[in-house]
Amino acid sequence: MSEPAAGTTNSREKPRLLPPGDILPFILLSSCFAWWGIANNMTDPLVRAFTGIFDGLTTFQSSLIQFAFYGAYFGLAIPGSIIARKFGYKRGVLVGLGMYAVGCFLFFPASLLQQFVPFLVAFYVLAGGLSILETNANPYVLMLGPEETATQRLNLAQSFNPVGSVIGTLLCQILILARLETLQQRMADASEQQLATLQGQQLAIVITPYLIIGAILVAVWVLIAVTKMPYVVESDRNVHFAATVKRLLKNPNYVFAVIAQFFYVGAQISVWTYTVFYIPDQLGISGSEALRNYHLPALIMFGIFRFIATAVMSRIAPHNVLKVMAIAGVILTGVVIMVGGQIGALALVGISACMSLMFPTIFGLGSRGLGEDTKIGGSGLIMAILGGAILTPLQGYIIDISTVRLSYSVPLVCFAVIAAYAIFAGNAKLPTATVETVTE
Repeated sequence: MSEPAAGTTNSREKPRLLPPGDILPFILLSSCFAWWGIANNMTDPLVRAFTGIFDGLTTFQSSLIQFAFYGAYFGLAIPGSIIARKFGYKRGVLVGLGMYAVGCFLFFPASLLQQFVPFLVAFYVLAGGLSILETNANPYVLMLGPEETATQRLNLAQSFNPVGSVIGTLLCQILILARLETLQQRMADASEQQLATLQGQQLAIVITPYLIIGAILVAVWVLIAVTKMPYVVESDRNVHFAATVKRLLKNPNYVFAVIAQFFYVGAQISVWTYTVFYIPDQLGISGSEALRNYHLPALIMFGIFRFIATAVMSRIAPHNVLKVMAIAGVILTGVVIMVGGQIGALALVGISACMSLMFPTIFGLGSRGLGEDTKIGGSGLIMAILGGAILTPLQGYIIDISTVRLSYSVPLVCFAVIAAYAIFAGNAKLPTATVETVTE
């Protein structure tokens, strides 16, 4: 039997970040964070790419990719939590990974149809798998050690997400955007018949990385399936959904965390999706150059600062770190809107440093004291990813009717809400709850 997650450690000793027996499961779970980082950041630049592939597609219409992607997070989070409650986190992780792989493979029939809507379906299935995966993996990591270090532990696991983000961005820049730009130069003088052929070639370029990732995910699925993982002991496996939701809605810290998570995800996806709009608009460079010279460094900074935040949280309370970063996000976004140009572009890169710790920190702070309600509670915090589906098209609409610079008022408001939650979380009174794990 492994150590109780909420800890029986000596009060004189500093709580462990992770029990020794759970290191391998932690590594495998952390790898999942990298895989959904790849999916998220390959998807963001495709909003612009699809406007070039499908004639007449507006920015708002193309941003429906993000609506399908993050709408799936909203739709599949509760089923993911029910799977966790009835069958355990490990099986939930396996279901999520499997659905993610199926979504990747659906890109192939979508490319044969050469229509935009089938791609939306593929994105929905893929992201539905990610929703189930995140609904299980995030609270699973929280449970692998003492509650005192849960938020710090989740930040460490989430540090592998930016690694995947960098890989996903590189794949998109090298294998998709750069090759699409080369083809688009040939389309200027092409006949109608040649245009149809070139469109098929463009779609083949888009789907290839997804098919490769799908094949790799099958191998990862098998590896996790054969590995012994901790199992959270429940008083029973019944869902008790209505009673649990009623308790959660009476928990102001949890409710505010869900709201803050909604605005955080909206901010992150909006900032990254429209980087390839803002940078070319302000500096007069191509989308692939913007991705390589600005978005990629932003993701690297995002990853570095998440590791830094994990270390800082051993000395400074997580809510205080979150508060400082959220206020910094408001300031930098203001520079993006008001100043623009090279300074605005650098400020846009800096925003990623501010965002680095936000998702896991909000998730960890919102999950405090939930006990056996953590599985259903985790689904609410994942459903909040709906913010990416709602706020990203909103920013796209502002671009269509106004300017790219003004559109960044959307993430500015988001960071203000997150700062308010950080202040609230520092004063919230929480119940104490413990869980116990065994190996399955």
